[in-house]
Amino acid sequence: MEFKNYINGKWVDGKNRFQTINPASEELLAEVAQAETSDVEAAVGAATEAFKSWRLVPAPLRGELLFKIGDILKQKKEDLARLLTQDMGKVISEARGDVQEAIDMAYFMGGEGRRMLGYTAPVEMPNKFGMAVRDPAGVVGLITPWNFPIAVPSWKIFPALVAGNTVIWKPSPETPAISAAFVQVFEEAGVPAGVFNLLLAPGAEVAKALVSHPEVRVLSFTGSTTTGRAIAESAARLNKKLSLEMGGKNAILVLDDANLELVTDATLWAAFGTTGQRCTAASRLIVQKGIAGKVKEALVERTRTLKLGNGLEETVEIGPVINKAALDRIHNYVQIGLQEGARALVGASVADVNGKGFFYSPTLFDGVRPGSTLEAEEIFGPVLAI
Repeated sequence: MEFKNYINGKWVDGKNRFQTINPASEELLAEVAQAETSDVEAAVGAATEAFKSWRLVPAPLRGELLFKIGDILKQKKEDLARLLTQDMGKVISEARGDVQEAIDMAYFMGGEGRRMLGYTAPVEMPNKFGMAVRDPAGVVGLITPWNFPIAVPSWKIFPALVAGNTVIWKPSPETPAISAAFVQVFEEAGVPAGVFNLLLAPGAEVAKALVSHPEVRVLSFTGSTTTGRAIAESAARLNKKLSLEMGGKNAILVLDDANLELVTDATLWAAFGTTGQRCTAASRLIVQKGIAGKVKEALVERTRTLKLGNGLEETVEIGPVINKAALDRIHNYVQIGLQEGARALVGASVADVNGKGFFYSPTLFDGVRPGSTLEAEEIFGPVLAI
């Protein structure tokens, strides 16, 4: 497979290419045209020009176009889900849910095309009245992660478009295949040239050029806290509107009267769903002493039975992590936890699944002290600290 950048309604090749591999098999999935900073200029130019006419399209008609996108996504749901799993590894049931979120968002925001309501307000001057109407901001730059490669972008793209803005999307270089396939849906639906643009590139240069471009008036970023802070600093210098969704270190609280079966089910999903690669993943379990022993026993028993493998197999429960660097980072955190005195109840090792792929055994730690590395830092992998 080959994928290109999408600028001004055309698929654009690049001087250089990069590759995306299936993290479950380490096999080449696609060759991808690499965007350069010059492509940022081209995309901004196209989006700026398209904004002049797109902003004047009545909002209900923009909403109808989103309904059409939702219909096409429904038709292509299974194909998109399977490509998503190949691109980043999550199990197929989760991939289907990822696509479904975009379908739901298309219909939800399509309806907003008929709810772009303003308001009137009383004023202190005689023979005057005040009113407010919604006005699009202009060119919107979106930077999104690989762990929800359709769902998260849909939360940003559809609201921006229905409100009359034009969009430049820079997805993660870890998921270029599914990103390009997502854009193909917009093209098929008839989104006008320049209204929606796609830039595919590894590294930070293209993203930095997008963030710092003076014609990009709104930015929305989902990713690491470190990167989000840097984007906030850059955006602030140009008074850009900015939305950030960054890291998390979430906890589940379990009291003595909790339902043990419910605790076990909920904790396994929260900790190991998407192989723990979510800012919403629960990486801490805070348990009252009266039920702690039973909770640990139940979690260890269930964790040992979780099936790792290629996410395209319907019976697989845990897929690979995104790449070798992530695998090494997770294992390094586990080693730090052991050095700091935490006790591994299960897992704590790289998993062998047919000798291929980037798999890590779901891991439970006991005796994790407040303030320790495992308790304080986001690991972004299948590791739960009790």
